[in-house]
Amino acid sequence: MATARLDSAQAPAWRRSPLWQQRLHEVGQRLKQPVPLVVEGKLSRMVGLTLEAVGCQTPVGGRCLVETACGKRIQAEVVGFADERLYLMPVGEVYGLEPGCRVIPSRTSGQVKVGAGLLGRVLDGAGNPLDGKGPLSYDATFPLQGRPLNPLRRKPVHEPLDVGIRAINALLTVGRGQRLGLFAGTGVGKSVLLGMMTRFTSADVVVVGLIGERGREVGDFVHKILGAEGLARSVVVATPADQPPLMRLHGALLATTIAEYFRDQGLDVLLLMDSLTRYAQAQREIALAINEPPATKGYPPSVFAKLPRLVERAGCGEEGSGSITAFYTVLVEGDDTNDPIADAARGILDGHIVLSRELAEAGHYPAIDIEASISRVMADIVPSSQLEAARRLKKCYSLYQRNRDLITLGAYQKGSDPRIDQAISMQPKIAEFLQQGMHQAVGLEESRAALEALLPP
Repeated sequence: MATARLDSAQAPAWRRSPLWQQRLHEVGQRLKQPVPLVVEGKLSRMVGLTLEAVGCQTPVGGRCLVETACGKRIQAEVVGFADERLYLMPVGEVYGLEPGCRVIPSRTSGQVKVGAGLLGRVLDGAGNPLDGKGPLSYDATFPLQGRPLNPLRRKPVHEPLDVGIRAINALLTVGRGQRLGLFAGTGVGKSVLLGMMTRFTSADVVVVGLIGERGREVGDFVHKILGAEGLARSVVVATPADQPPLMRLHGALLATTIAEYFRDQGLDVLLLMDSLTRYAQAQREIALAINEPPATKGYPPSVFAKLPRLVERAGCGEEGSGSITAFYTVLVEGDDTNDPIADAARGILDGHIVLSRELAEAGHYPAIDIEASISRVMADIVPSSQLEAARRLKKCYSLYQRNRDLITLGAYQKGSDPRIDQAISMQPKIAEFLQQGMHQAVGLEESRAALEALLPP
C-alpha cells in the first residue's frame, strides 16, 4: 500500500489531474460493457422493388444497409418477414445489386430532426434539402411514426379558422384543429385552391406535403402558387411520383411529424397534404409486393389501417400546445366519390369539400359543390345567425339545381312556385358569392356579413 501511495505521489501532475481521472474512469466503464455484435445477412432474392434477405434479424420498421458489388451501400427498410426471410424495401435507387450482397443491420432509429430552421425550405422524404440553400439546422428529434395522444386530453375544436376563401368561411366554416378532405378529380383547380389557403390562412406555420405528384408540379407549386411570401412561413416536403413507394410513405409521415413539432411549440399549424390517395397507393404497392392479399378493389387491409393512423396525428393537441388544421386531398378516379379511399377518408375526417368538374368546366372557381360538401364542426364554432343564413342559401341553391333542366328548357312558368321564383332571381347573386379570384382574399367576418346580407330572414 505504501508503494502504491508512493507511486501515485510520484506520478506526473497531469496524471493526477481530475480531468485525467474522469477520462480514465469513462474508458474503464466502456471496457466493462460488451461490444454488441452485428449479425450480417445476405441478399437472396429481388422481385421488383422487394428485397429478400436471410441470415440477419431486424424488427419491422428497422433499417439495413445493402452493399453492392462496387461497394456502394443502399439503405432499405424492413417491411415484413416470413420464416427466416426479411422483406426489405429500398429507400433509394437499387442499381448494382446481385445475389449474395451483404445485408448489414443498421442501428438507425425512426427519428427525424426538426426545428425552426426548416421554415422556408423544401425537403425530400428523408429530410434532405432539395432547394440548394445549404445544410439544414435542427432543434430536436421526433419519432417518424408519431406519439399517440390520449383522445380525452385533446383540446376541443371551438375556434373558427379564417382560410381566406368566402365560400368556405361562410358555408363550410373550418375550425382550428379540424381535419378535412378535399375531394377532386384531375384538372378542377385543386392545386390552386391549396395555394390560396396557403397564402390566406391565418396560421403561424404552414406545412405542405406533396406526395406522389408530378415533378413539374412540385416546382410550379413552390415558385408560382406558394411564392416567396408563402414559402417564408412554410415547410415543403416533396416526394414526386418517380420516388420509391417507401419514400412516398415517409414523405407523408415526415410532413406530419414536422407539423407535430410546431404544434408542440404552441403554434397553430396548417397542414396541406396532396394527396392522401397517393399515400394509400404507395402502401398498396408495398403490401402487394410482400404478398399481402388484396381486399377492396385491389387495396390490401393494411392500407385502411394506416389511413386513420396518419390522419389522427393531426388535430388539436393537449392543453398548452397548439393545433394542426389539416387538409388532405383525395383523388376521385373518374369523379367517383365512392372510390374505396374516398369512402374510407370520409369516415375518418371531420368534413369534406367536393370540387365539381361541371362547375370547373363552366368557369366557376373555386369549383366547390356546396351541396355535396360539409363541415362537421361548423355548428359548434359559428353563431346561430350564420348557420341559419347558410341553411337558407343551400336550400335556395339546391332548389334551383333540381329544377334547372325545366328552367333552361323554358318548361317552368313563372309564378307556379314562389320558392322557385326566388331561387331563379337569386341564382346570379349566389353564383357571384361563391366565386372568387385566386389572388383575392376574403376574411371570415367579411364572408359572414356578405352571407347574412345575401338572403336576409
